[in-house]
Amino acid sequence: MKKVFPIIIVVVLLALFAGTLYFLYGKSQEVPIRFATEKPFKTTIIKKTVATGKVIPRKEVEIKPQVSGIIDKLYVEPGQKVKTGDLIARVKIIPNMVSLNNAENRVQVADLNLKNSKIDYDRNKQLLEDGVIAAAAFQQFELAYNNARQEQKAARDNLEIIRKGAASSTGKSANNTLVRATIAGMVLDVPVEAGNSVIEANTFNEGTTIASIADMEDLIFEGKIDESEVGKIRPGMDLLITIGAIEDEQFNAKLEYIAPKGVEENGAIQFEIKAAMGLRDNFFIRANYSANADIVLDRRDSVMAISESLLQFDGDSAFIEVETGDQQFERKQVKTGLSDGINVEVLDGVIMDQDIKNPNKKIEGEG
Repeated sequence: MKKVFPIIIVVVLLALFAGTLYFLYGKSQEVPIRFATEKPFKTTIIKKTVATGKVIPRKEVEIKPQVSGIIDKLYVEPGQKVKTGDLIARVKIIPNMVSLNNAENRVQVADLNLKNSKIDYDRNKQLLEDGVIAAAAFQQFELAYNNARQEQKAARDNLEIIRKGAASSTGKSANNTLVRATIAGMVLDVPVEAGNSVIEANTFNEGTTIASIADMEDLIFEGKIDESEVGKIRPGMDLLITIGAIEDEQFNAKLEYIAPKGVEENGAIQFEIKAAMGLRDNFFIRANYSANADIVLDRRDSVMAISESLLQFDGDSAFIEVETGDQQFERKQVKTGLSDGINVEVLDGVIMDQDIKNPNKKIEGEG
C-alpha cells in the first residue's frame, strides 16, 4: 500500500502537467478569421441633396389702417376666410388737438367770409335787377359768393374728417375708419385687440398691422442650399418635400427660383431657393411649417450595384476581392458609376452572382 500511494501521486502530477501543456497549446492556436461575402444586385440609385426651409404662402399681405386711432371693433379672427373688401376692423379716431383747433378756426373764418359774401351778393343782385349795374360787374360778386360757399363746405368736411375720419356731406361710401381686406384668402394672424392704439403708415412709420391675410391655396417651399450643390440644380427640377408636422408623407414641388447671390451662414455660403408646392385635398398645410426638400441631382434605374463597403482603394483606383475558392480571394479592378452614399453603380469588373469579400465584416470560425 505504501508503494501504491506514491505511484498515484506521480500519475496525478503527470496528468496535471499534460493537461496544462494541452491547455497552453490550445490557447496558442489562433482562431481562423473568415470574411463575409456579398453579391451584386439590381437597384435604382438616386443621388440627391437636401435643402432645409419652410412652407409659406406665396402672397401674404399685412392689413394696416389708413388713419391713426384706437381699435373700436374687430370683425375677423385667425383661420377665418375673407374676400376682397370684407370688413376687418373699425378704428375710432382720437383727433389731434392742434389739427382739430385749426380745423375749427377754418370753419369759423369760412362762415364769416360766406356771411359777408352773401351780403354783397344780395345787394348787387338787387342793383342788377334795377338796371343800375351791368351783368359783368355782378359776376365778380356772384363768383365770390360761390367760392365762399365752397370754402365753407370744404372747411366743415375737413373738420368732420378730423373728428370722425369721414365727411358725411360728400355722399361717398368711403370711410377711412373702416379697415377692409385688400385680397381674398385666410386670416393668419390678428396681432391687435379692441382698445389697442394703431398708427397709419407714413413716411416715418410703416404703420400698425391689424391682420395678416394670405392665399393658402398657393404655397411655396422656401429654403437654403449649400454652394457646393447649387451648381447642380436648375429651375424646373422636381423636389420631394417632407414636412416635419406631417409624418410619413411627401409632397411634390417644382423648383422655380435660385438666388443669384448667396449669403454667409455659419461660415458657409447658402443660396435661397423657392419651389411651388403641390397640395392635396386631404391635408391642410399651415404657414411656416418647417420642411426639408429632397432634390434629385441624378438617377440610374435598374442598374447593377454593390455596397460601397465592398470597395477598396489603391490610390485613385478602386478594386474588389472576388472569391475564387473557400475564403480564397482574387483582386479585381472595377469601374464605378453613380453612388448614393450607400450603394454604388458598377460599370465594369463585376458580374452577377459573384461573391465579393467584405473587408469590414469578419466571421470567426474553425480552420
